[in-house]
Amino acid sequence: MFATVPTPIPARMKGLNRAEICDVNFQEFVRGWDGRADAAPADDEAILDGSALDARSFRELFESQLISRHLDLMARVLRVQNKVFYTIGSSGHEGNAMVARLTRHTDPAFLHYRSGGFMAERFRKLPGMDPVMDSALSFAASKDDPASGGRHKVWGSKPLWVLPQTSTIASHLPKAFGTAVAIEQARRSGHALPVPGDSIVVCSFGDASSNHATAQTAFNAAAWTAYQKLPAPVLFVCEDNGIGISVRTPDGWVARNFRHRPDLDYFYADGLDLASGYGDVQRAVEHCRRTRRPTFLHLRTTRIMGHAGTDFEIEWRSIEELCAVEAGDPLLRSAAIALESGAMSKEEILALYEATRAKCFAAAEDADRRPRLSSLEEVMAPLAPYTPDTVAAEATRADYAQRRVDVFGGDARLPERAGPKHLAIQINAALHDLFAKYPEALLFGEDVAQKGGVYTVTKGLQKAFGPRRVFNTLLDETIILGLAQGYANMGFLPLPEIQYLAYFHNACDQIRGEAASLQFFSNGQYRNPMVMRIASLGYQRGFGGHFHNDNSITALRDIPGLVVGCPSRGDDAATMLRTLVALAKVDGRVCAFLEPIALYMAKDLHEPGDGGWLTTYPAPHEAMPLGEERVYHPEATDLVVFTFGNGVPMSLRAARAIEAAHGWKVRVVDLRWLAPLNEAAIALHAGECERILVVDEGRRSAGVGEGIITAIAEAGYRGRPFRRVVGADTFTPLAGAAFLVIPSDEQIVAAADALAEESQAR
Repeated sequence: MFATVPTPIPARMKGLNRAEICDVNFQEFVRGWDGRADAAPADDEAILDGSALDARSFRELFESQLISRHLDLMARVLRVQNKVFYTIGSSGHEGNAMVARLTRHTDPAFLHYRSGGFMAERFRKLPGMDPVMDSALSFAASKDDPASGGRHKVWGSKPLWVLPQTSTIASHLPKAFGTAVAIEQARRSGHALPVPGDSIVVCSFGDASSNHATAQTAFNAAAWTAYQKLPAPVLFVCEDNGIGISVRTPDGWVARNFRHRPDLDYFYADGLDLASGYGDVQRAVEHCRRTRRPTFLHLRTTRIMGHAGTDFEIEWRSIEELCAVEAGDPLLRSAAIALESGAMSKEEILALYEATRAKCFAAAEDADRRPRLSSLEEVMAPLAPYTPDTVAAEATRADYAQRRVDVFGGDARLPERAGPKHLAIQINAALHDLFAKYPEALLFGEDVAQKGGVYTVTKGLQKAFGPRRVFNTLLDETIILGLAQGYANMGFLPLPEIQYLAYFHNACDQIRGEAASLQFFSNGQYRNPMVMRIASLGYQRGFGGHFHNDNSITALRDIPGLVVGCPSRGDDAATMLRTLVALAKVDGRVCAFLEPIALYMAKDLHEPGDGGWLTTYPAPHEAMPLGEERVYHPEATDLVVFTFGNGVPMSLRAARAIEAAHGWKVRVVDLRWLAPLNEAAIALHAGECERILVVDEGRRSAGVGEGIITAIAEAGYRGRPFRRVVGADTFTPLAGAAFLVIPSDEQIVAAADALAEESQAR
């Protein structure tokens, strides 16, 4: 292990680790250089003949490279002392500083983890900012970390428009593309942007990540957009170091794969050589900004010092290969440029090198003395903000009366005057209402525009509000949710539609790993407000099978901070939607609105023609508080049934049969909100009733019912007689067989019969 103080490391210690060797290599290279130096160039002169890079820019880029390198070296030393908690470094990628210099600090940037050079250089864009201290605070997981508040080592900065993220492989590419599309849509629609209208979006990733399905879907969507002559100014920066942890990228693969892709404009630049690479990076950036086309910048890099501090490459790479890689260290080339051009002397380079080392270590020691997160409350504070009074005020705000009248075609045609209607019609009316209220609202997805959705729930929206606010996308759920994040980044209020719940699983990480995590990992500085509408759940007749009757709610409930609502009737759908949109607008929440397909057109409850499941439309000043349940027969205490979605009308029908069979008065509780579950309400109703029945149309394992039972048990009602009616742990088959695997009215009655037998046995 090399010294923990900023002093040169003796060459005799070379054998201890590769980080040390790279450190010593640089110093020995500079000391041993014996080439001829030109006369020092003026600040505005080219650093070398034929280079687009001037001397002043070179010196600053070189300094940014050194900051990045010494942050890496510092992390390797202090990690073993538990003063630093992250060692995935940027060594070999320092050339990405050129991308930062040639873009603006108002160009939104979505970066991968080898972006130390980029960040050090972008910090120059605003006065008074310190890339070393800010980075050290992040390495140390300090509460003072301005990027994440100590929650993770992330590259990020609110004033520099670098959105903090901890992406899984390539999962940030769809939202980068979405942000670029949002910038252009805002320009066309007159929406006020938080960045200049000619901004571009920077998105960096590695050569290995470029193969990932999530990356490919972003490249495809970008080309799909450009093919239609629609602008999408995203600069995809592929930093090609030839290896992904230990898996090699075939030589020439990235160029072969991307050089000739239609509608994805390819540029190559040498990121190992500032003098030769600068002009090529400049051409790529200028092309993207001028043409507004998706641009692929293939940036040559290398990876030295391993993937991370725990990656002992000597165990799986030959010493000859390691030495060859280290000989390609871009800092050696930068030092050579400085010396060849006469821009810096040996003494000046070494002095800057050691001064940078000292600054990085001093900042790290300072950061280590700062407080870290020390309570669960501190950790979770930015995850799920909720200001109930403000949300309620926003949800019930009804100061757009004339716009409503105009949208619905006159006062007499307002939906609250239309009489009782079924769920699909009431959701449609609520969407029209919300679009009148929020000019920044957008709705998009597959088939939602002219067709009005598979179930006509969005019928008429595009005609009423135009194709810039209601539009179809390509058939790709990952891109739909990437677009939603991009629009949210640019101040829109997106309502993306996922056509079926089963299709959400294709793109789950866009919510789990990206949208829902942004407030957490940015300490509340950034957010992705959205309401994701999903046609959901089972019991659909005549159009069945697993993909159209998905009951896997668990995949949503498991996402930290996500709000999940599921109405069973039209009036609840309208008031719930108002609250969900207010949660997104006020608190930046990511929300899922599950629409039970089988109840879209349901009119009757007990008998054909009784109209028992039709509801009147609630006036715009009415909204449903987050977590509030709906209780049927609140006076009943013999049996309480907890349910949601399709289970509500089923339980109400079963309640009649149970009362007839056993004389019990049955209370039915429609939970409506599935995440977070209202555990206090569950405990209250369980405590007031003698018996408990849970009706969960999801699967037996990991379903909503498990959460309900846990809430009851933790409230101290373990001894109450209870039963659970749930779906089976299986995929849903086609046709009538589907109804063998999900709960039925008869199963609910049978469970009550079992409770009655248990009571008699006691």
